[in-house]
Amino acid sequence: MDVKLTWLDTGYCRQLELLSRQGGKLKMIRFHALAGLIEHPEHGLWLFDTGYSPRFFEATSAFPYSLYSKITPVVTQAEQSVRAQLARHGIAADAVQGILLSHFHADHIGGLRDFPRARLYCFESAYLHVKGKTGLAAVREAYLPDLMPDDFEERATFVDRMAPTALPQKYAPYTTGYDLFADGSLLAVDLPGHAKGQFGLFLRDRDHGELFLCADAAWSSEAYRGNLLPHPLARLIMSDRQAYRDELHRLHLLSRQCADVRIMPTHCGEVWETTREGGDFSWRS
Repeated sequence: MDVKLTWLDTGYCRQLELLSRQGGKLKMIRFHALAGLIEHPEHGLWLFDTGYSPRFFEATSAFPYSLYSKITPVVTQAEQSVRAQLARHGIAADAVQGILLSHFHADHIGGLRDFPRARLYCFESAYLHVKGKTGLAAVREAYLPDLMPDDFEERATFVDRMAPTALPQKYAPYTTGYDLFADGSLLAVDLPGHAKGQFGLFLRDRDHGELFLCADAAWSSEAYRGNLLPHPLARLIMSDRQAYRDELHRLHLLSRQCADVRIMPTHCGEVWETTREGGDFSWRS
């Protein structure tokens, strides 16, 4: 079943390009925080992550959480939050049925509190890894507990408790996933390495064909195309360096073996610029 994806740019952080991939330059670049609005013909509106919101600055106003904003300086405006962007197009926050949380880094959960009625889908392993963490332990996980809704557990559905399903052969080397609606429209796939319990999403957009939202399994399209690992310093923040290496290689293989699937990393400037300029996946202001 086909769906419709619209990318929303919620702001960006600035970081050295050389940290993100081998061959990167010694210059500061923007890493956009994209959130995906998914329109399902039967299940309504869903989000893939929520990106940044002004709550990020509130959550990092005091030590030790302020270390997060110093290490990755963030630029975002109130009008860039997902909720504000939806409102400009006549969509109320309560119209969002659910949010698919690829992982719990702050640049993916910044807008969670703006959607108090949405169901929340994540891997249980990801949630348990950050649950209860505060202070420096949270900062080490790029996690800001103040961004989390107080009733998270009451609204949560743990994807990895579902029965796994075989994926279409053309998605190899990805072979198993989770069919979120049991209709083949949204297929969640485990993407370990960058963060504990991270998952990506295969879907078929009604206008642009098959897509793979790979979250932070790669930080750029150049990285997965060339199988280019991040700088060793960047690997220090990863939950499992070998798993990250393996996942990047699998993305590389998918890109070579299945040209029909467009791979879309969350923070890739190329993804944002090409979709924005072409009008393919983004609303025009």
